[in-house]
Amino acid sequence: MNKAIVANKTMVVSPHYLASQAGNAILQKGGNAFDAAVGVSACLAVVYPHMTGLGGDSFWLTYNAKDKIIRAYNGSGRSGSSVTRDVYKGKTSIPTRGIESVITVPGMVDSWDAILKEYGNLSLEDVLEPAIEYAKSGFPFSKDQQENTVKNFKMLQRDNDAAAIFLPDGKVPKVNERFIQGNLADTLKEIAKYGRDSFYKGELGKRIIQRLKEKGGLLNEADFADHKGRWTDPITTTYRGYQMYQVPPNSQGFTGLMALNILENYDLRSISEGSFEYYHLLVETLKRCFQDRNRYLTDPDFQSIPLDKLLSKSYAQEMASCIQFERVNDVQTQSIGSDTAHAAIVDEEGNAVSFIQSLYFEFGSGVVAGDTGVIMQNRGSFFSLDSSHINRLEPRKRTFHTLMPAMAIKDGRPRILYGTQGGEGQPQTQTIMITRMIDYGMDPQQAISEPRFVWGRTWGEASQELKIEGRVSLAVIEQLMAAGHLVKRVEQFDGIMGHANAIVIDDQGFLHGGVDPRSDGAAIGR
Repeated sequence: MNKAIVANKTMVVSPHYLASQAGNAILQKGGNAFDAAVGVSACLAVVYPHMTGLGGDSFWLTYNAKDKIIRAYNGSGRSGSSVTRDVYKGKTSIPTRGIESVITVPGMVDSWDAILKEYGNLSLEDVLEPAIEYAKSGFPFSKDQQENTVKNFKMLQRDNDAAAIFLPDGKVPKVNERFIQGNLADTLKEIAKYGRDSFYKGELGKRIIQRLKEKGGLLNEADFADHKGRWTDPITTTYRGYQMYQVPPNSQGFTGLMALNILENYDLRSISEGSFEYYHLLVETLKRCFQDRNRYLTDPDFQSIPLDKLLSKSYAQEMASCIQFERVNDVQTQSIGSDTAHAAIVDEEGNAVSFIQSLYFEFGSGVVAGDTGVIMQNRGSFFSLDSSHINRLEPRKRTFHTLMPAMAIKDGRPRILYGTQGGEGQPQTQTIMITRMIDYGMDPQQAISEPRFVWGRTWGEASQELKIEGRVSLAVIEQLMAAGHLVKRVEQFDGIMGHANAIVIDDQGFLHGGVDPRSDGAAIGR
């Protein structure tokens, strides 16, 4: 097992080494953490195109060392103004792929502009330079992208523009074959030159809309022109002396805080990490939180969400009292997309950014907006067509969102930045990581690398299995099964567990970076 990378001044962690290198280069040429974060975000949209892209959303947690304030930026898009449930008459759900799933405006490009205008030192043109170069000149095709391309071969074939990019000559590229996205490079150049408005109000945006309309798209120019993300206060709770922060709804971030509130009622140090009791307690805690998330989470502009109650310590005590070690709690959940990319950066001044972005499912909708090279997300497919559902589809609405970057503060400054890919797995993996680091004293690399689990139908499975990595002992697995868990043993470092990253800042100010061995990531510090 690799050890955490330790640095004195700066740290960049991301799920792809080229993106991490780009972020580090931006820091070295005078950029701050905010500049580097946007550069990493753009690079991930190029080198991890199955996970994220310009046609998707992003959420950000930022710490500005000058004013010592943590803020959140919600970079998620709303459904189109003409997208109603009547559009899907005769259907019980919104299709998860194809043009009918492209019903929300992508918010990531807007978020780049917002972050740089508020805190950046460099221009958009400066920070997009590495991403443009990777798209124009190419990069080594990753094993993760190859596996996901093979998995989605037939889906990608259905859209000629997607097939032309991701299946050149009708084939899946080989690992380490040079992969070029010339149209995407041109789109990034246009954004770099003319700014975010080119994507939402300019000729580029109009071209995207026109190409989508040619395929039966439901979004219009006004939907793009009206888009604007939102700066907001993060939500917070305390855990073992740390102040824990998440992005507020429509993010599921409050689920991660609820879980910590429940676990604070237990002395985890008296429970062996990796034991039956540890896994069972975390799984049952998270299942209980998912019940409330599924009941309440939607766009808070459309429905009030009782966060005061959900994040109260008294409510956590009540939930903790319902957990039994002899048997499982029966909780139902639905399939949630998983493919996402998290990254974090800390610079020499102490500025810190934890952010996450996604197309929702791998390759999103599978629809590329013509010659722009932009693959569109299918995030809107998670809306419900049931008129009584909390997350029912309505025009200009943001859907229940899985993205949830996290940050922990102690003594007035950031101590832990963390997050992960993985849909419903995000609050699960975050809870595993933070308990291992805070309760068990693991460095971030060990906390990420040790065996993990993921419960539920996260990747569209027919049953609500507890998937657990093969390095967990058979004795522990047998105990979990005896308690009623439907256990499926998976590979030792299974990609289904997601791609996690973390930065820990110790009492001396040293930065410890950890990345997931299940990803193509790298921690780069100096």
